[in-house]
Amino acid sequence: MRIAVIGLGRMGANISRRLIGSGHEVVGFDRDPENVRQLTREGIIAANSLEDAASKLQGPRIFWVMVPAGAPTEDTVTALRTIAQAGDVVIDGGNSFFKDDVRRARECAERGIHYVDVGTSGGVWGLERGYCLMIGGDREIVEMLDPIFNTLAPGLGTIPRTANRSGTDDRAERGYIHAGPAGAGHFVKMVHNGIEYGLMQAYAEGFDILKGRANPRLPEEERFELNLPDIAEVWRRGSVISSWLLDLCALGLARDPGLEGFSGTVADSGEGQWTMHAAMEEAIPANVLAAALFARYRSRMDHSFADKLLSAMRFGFGGHVEVPQ
Repeated sequence: MRIAVIGLGRMGANISRRLIGSGHEVVGFDRDPENVRQLTREGIIAANSLEDAASKLQGPRIFWVMVPAGAPTEDTVTALRTIAQAGDVVIDGGNSFFKDDVRRARECAERGIHYVDVGTSGGVWGLERGYCLMIGGDREIVEMLDPIFNTLAPGLGTIPRTANRSGTDDRAERGYIHAGPAGAGHFVKMVHNGIEYGLMQAYAEGFDILKGRANPRLPEEERFELNLPDIAEVWRRGSVISSWLLDLCALGLARDPGLEGFSGTVADSGEGQWTMHAAMEEAIPANVLAAALFARYRSRMDHSFADKLLSAMRFGFGGHVEVPQ
């Protein structure tokens, strides 16, 4: 298939590379011409504007928007609504708020344009590992786009299949799902990121307790100088708390055991807040997720080893660089 990818940053560039590597044709546009030039050398069809990208597609034209959430996405989708024709598809693969998707889908539908929201997880590792995709939109359009999603998803890989799963739809096992109508994809991704906050906070606090055991205020016989890189490594192997996030802890600690390269100022990109808003709307208690979100706010006032490990994990999976305060 031929698709335009709008936004060639870390995620957009690797999505383009993965598509090109499987035989799809990618028209690429980014406000930074250097990003376009780089990928032109790797097989992308360069475009110098949204209009130019549209001119290089055939109907139904597919536009995958991969720019930062908020105003950049809103402005891009608004512009595409004036460029796209009836039957064309606009995909938002960023981290948009699901209620914005519901509105944008309605606005696009008024012009006969299809809108699909895709919660995309995989970060900077997606090129190699594939992307976990949570998709919202009309069923027939999602099915039409299946070759794109199937290429980007990880596939069955080496993960053992879950016993007693029923049904014939194996897309979830291959790493992508059609979650429901417009907005459902980003809603599922939003809760995914809320859970991510909680898991990360649990690892961070646990390793902070391990590190703190050497505190001279403790009785001498109860102090332990623990090897945190080794503990992270052994927990990766056979432990019930093994996970990709633990892998990233082990990687960060192996490179920098004291995490001196991180200040511990931990940003949040919005999904944790939105998850808590949804919990309040539904009257669902979410104690761990709330505490993890508030811990990130607190990290901007003073910093602990736990905060540094949170920063190391965020850099590990998404290439997120700490924001100066």
